[in-house]
Amino acid sequence: MPFLNPVRHITVDSRDPHALAQFWSALTGYRVEDTDPANDFALLTAGEPGVPGLLFMRVPEEKSVKNRIHLDIQPATGTRDAEVERLAALGATVVADRRDGEGLGWVVMADPEGNEFCVERSAVERGSTA
Repeated sequence: MPFLNPVRHITVDSRDPHALAQFWSALTGYRVEDTDPANDFALLTAGEPGVPGLLFMRVPEEKSVKNRIHLDIQPATGTRDAEVERLAALGATVVADRRDGEGLGWVVMADPEGNEFCVERSAVERGSTA
């Protein structure tokens, strides 16, 4: 059965859409489709049919409150902890560490403009391929 209303893009308000798109491209591996800095938007695509793109739209105001929606990231390879280190090197910050002593949990991070996202354990760490 086809989706009733498939999600085409997940849109993020941004002060600097092109810089934020570069960060998220490095995080996801999605391709930057628009590189013209004169545009008030930047689009990332996964390059796979049916996978929503990430659209960054220029807005005049700074982020001021906690996100009401966020993305959960599951590393395709490696571990959650290695991915947290990699993302911190790209400019993300740790907002809250929800890891426990048994290796479970997640890490809440923020991108360079303060948008929160979570890094979960990888499929390998979960003992599955899903």
